[in-house]
Amino acid sequence: MRISNRSKISIYNFINMMLLLALAGGIIAFFLEERLNVLGDFSFLFIVIPAVMLGVFYFIGRQIFEYDSDGEALNFRNRNIVPFINKPLSDEFPKYKLISYEIIDMFLIKRLYVKVSSKSTGSTMLKYEISYLSKKEIKDLKFSLNKVVKTNNEKKELTK
Repeated sequence: MRISNRSKISIYNFINMMLLLALAGGIIAFFLEERLNVLGDFSFLFIVIPAVMLGVFYFIGRQIFEYDSDGEALNFRNRNIVPFINKPLSDEFPKYKLISYEIIDMFLIKRLYVKVSSKSTGSTMLKYEISYLSKKEIKDLKFSLNKVVKTNNEKKELTK
Protein backbone atom coordinates (compact mmCIF):
# COMPACT_ATOMS: atom_id res chain seq x y z
CA MET A 1 0.00 0.00 0.00
CA ARG A 2 1.27 3.45 -0.85
CA ILE A 3 0.33 6.59 1.03
CA SER A 4 1.58 9.98 -0.06
CA ASN A 5 0.46 13.58 0.24
CA ARG A 6 2.99 14.78 -2.33
CA SER A 7 0.15 16.03 -4.53
CA LYS A 8 -0.54 18.75 -1.94
CA ILE A 9 2.92 20.37 -2.24
CA SER A 10 1.52 23.25 -4.28
CA ILE A 11 -1.10 23.95 -1.59
CA TYR A 12 1.52 23.96 1.18
CA ASN A 13 3.79 26.20 -0.89
CA PHE A 14 0.90 28.61 -1.42
CA ILE A 15 0.09 28.69 2.31
CA ASN A 16 3.77 29.20 3.13
CA MET A 17 4.08 32.07 0.65
CA MET A 18 0.90 33.75 1.93
CA LEU A 19 2.15 33.56 5.51
CA LEU A 20 5.51 35.01 4.51
CA LEU A 21 3.79 37.82 2.61
CA ALA A 22 1.51 38.50 5.59
CA LEU A 23 4.59 38.74 7.81
CA ALA A 24 6.32 41.12 5.37
CA GLY A 25 3.13 43.19 5.09
CA GLY A 26 2.85 43.22 8.87
CA ILE A 27 6.37 44.55 9.24
CA ILE A 28 5.67 47.31 6.72
CA ALA A 29 2.36 48.13 8.41
CA PHE A 30 4.10 48.22 11.80
CA PHE A 31 6.61 50.85 10.64
CA LEU A 32 3.87 52.88 8.92
CA GLU A 33 1.80 52.69 12.09
CA GLU A 34 4.72 53.94 14.18
CA ARG A 35 4.78 57.11 12.03
CA LEU A 36 0.99 57.60 11.84
CA ASN A 37 0.13 56.32 15.35
CA VAL A 38 -3.50 55.39 14.61
CA LEU A 39 -3.74 52.16 16.64
CA GLY A 40 -1.43 53.19 19.46
CA ASP A 41 -0.10 50.38 21.63
CA PHE A 42 -1.49 47.54 19.49
CA SER A 43 0.69 48.11 16.43
CA PHE A 44 2.97 45.20 17.45
CA LEU A 45 0.12 42.83 16.48
CA PHE A 46 0.93 43.50 12.81
CA ILE A 47 4.10 41.49 13.33
CA VAL A 48 3.10 39.10 16.12
CA ILE A 49 -0.01 37.55 14.51
CA PRO A 50 1.61 36.59 11.15
CA ALA A 51 4.76 35.41 12.96
CA VAL A 52 2.73 33.15 15.25
CA MET A 53 0.78 31.73 12.30
CA LEU A 54 4.00 31.04 10.40
CA GLY A 55 5.54 29.46 13.50
CA VAL A 56 2.54 27.17 13.95
CA PHE A 57 2.73 26.13 10.29
CA TYR A 58 6.35 25.01 10.77
CA PHE A 59 5.90 23.70 14.34
CA ILE A 60 3.19 21.24 13.33
CA GLY A 61 5.84 19.30 11.46
CA ARG A 62 7.13 18.18 8.13
CA GLN A 63 4.41 18.58 5.53
CA ILE A 64 5.19 15.74 3.12
CA PHE A 65 4.85 12.10 4.24
CA GLU A 66 5.29 9.08 1.99
CA TYR A 67 4.79 5.45 2.94
CA ASP A 68 5.24 2.35 0.80
CA SER A 69 4.66 -1.19 2.00
CA ASP A 70 4.75 -2.90 -1.40
CA GLY A 71 7.27 -5.69 -1.61
CA GLU A 72 9.35 -7.01 1.27
CA ALA A 73 10.37 -3.65 2.72
CA LEU A 74 8.69 -0.70 4.42
CA ASN A 75 9.67 2.74 3.14
CA PHE A 76 9.05 5.91 5.13
CA ARG A 77 9.89 9.42 3.87
CA ASN A 78 9.10 12.61 5.74
CA ARG A 79 10.23 16.03 4.54
CA ASN A 80 9.45 19.72 4.71
CA ILE A 81 8.46 21.83 1.70
CA VAL A 82 11.29 24.21 2.56
CA PRO A 83 14.38 21.98 2.32
CA PHE A 84 16.70 23.87 4.68
CA ILE A 85 14.31 24.00 7.68
CA ASN A 86 14.29 20.33 8.69
CA LYS A 87 16.48 17.51 7.52
CA PRO A 88 14.37 15.03 5.52
CA LEU A 89 13.84 11.62 7.08
CA SER A 90 14.07 8.52 4.94
CA ASP A 91 14.03 4.98 6.30
CA GLU A 92 13.75 1.62 4.62
CA PHE A 93 13.78 -1.71 6.43
CA PRO A 94 12.41 -5.24 5.95
CA LYS A 95 8.83 -5.82 7.09
CA TYR A 96 9.86 -8.53 9.54
CA LYS A 97 11.79 -5.96 11.61
CA LEU A 98 8.64 -3.98 12.49
CA ILE A 99 7.77 -4.68 16.14
CA SER A 100 5.00 -2.16 16.81
CA TYR A 101 3.80 1.34 16.06
CA GLU A 102 1.89 4.09 17.84
CA ILE A 103 0.11 7.18 16.55
CA ILE A 104 0.02 10.12 18.95
CA ASP A 105 -2.68 12.74 18.29
CA MET A 106 -2.33 16.01 20.20
CA PHE A 107 -4.56 18.93 19.16
CA LEU A 108 -2.87 19.90 15.85
CA ILE A 109 0.16 17.63 16.05
CA LYS A 110 0.14 13.99 14.98
CA ARG A 111 3.18 11.75 15.24
CA LEU A 112 3.88 8.20 14.16
CA TYR A 113 6.30 6.22 16.33
CA VAL A 114 7.58 3.00 14.77
CA LYS A 115 9.50 0.43 16.83
CA VAL A 116 11.95 -1.61 14.75
CA SER A 117 14.14 -4.51 15.86
CA SER A 118 17.86 -3.85 15.72
CA LYS A 119 20.85 -6.14 16.16
CA SER A 120 22.96 -3.71 18.16
CA THR A 121 20.44 -2.14 20.56
CA GLY A 122 17.56 -4.62 20.47
CA SER A 123 15.04 -2.09 19.16
CA THR A 124 14.98 1.41 17.72
CA MET A 125 12.20 3.99 17.81
CA LEU A 126 11.66 5.98 14.60
CA LYS A 127 9.55 9.16 14.64
CA TYR A 128 7.58 10.63 11.74
CA GLU A 129 5.36 13.69 11.61
CA ILE A 130 1.98 12.94 10.03
CA SER A 131 0.04 16.08 10.99
CA TYR A 132 -0.72 16.97 7.38
CA LEU A 133 -2.24 13.58 6.46
CA SER A 134 -6.01 13.34 6.08
CA LYS A 135 -8.09 11.09 8.34
CA LYS A 136 -8.53 8.59 5.51
CA GLU A 137 -4.77 8.47 4.90
CA ILE A 138 -4.13 7.89 8.62
CA LYS A 139 -6.78 5.17 8.67
CA ASP A 140 -5.14 3.47 5.66
CA LEU A 141 -1.71 3.79 7.32
CA LYS A 142 -3.03 2.14 10.50
CA PHE A 143 -4.62 -0.66 8.46
CA SER A 144 -1.38 -1.38 6.59
CA LEU A 145 0.83 -1.26 9.69
CA ASN A 146 -1.62 -3.42 11.66
CA LYS A 147 -1.46 -6.00 8.88
CA VAL A 148 2.36 -6.10 8.98
CA VAL A 149 2.49 -6.28 12.81
CA LYS A 150 -0.14 -9.05 12.84
CA THR A 151 1.80 -11.05 10.25
CA ASN A 152 5.04 -10.63 12.23
CA ASN A 153 3.35 -11.72 15.47
CA GLU A 154 1.88 -14.80 13.77
CA LYS A 155 5.32 -15.76 12.44
CA LYS A 156 6.82 -15.37 15.93
CA GLU A 157 4.11 -17.65 17.38
CA LEU A 158 4.82 -20.31 14.77
CA THR A 159 8.55 -20.32 15.54
CA LYS A 160 8.01 -20.83 19.30
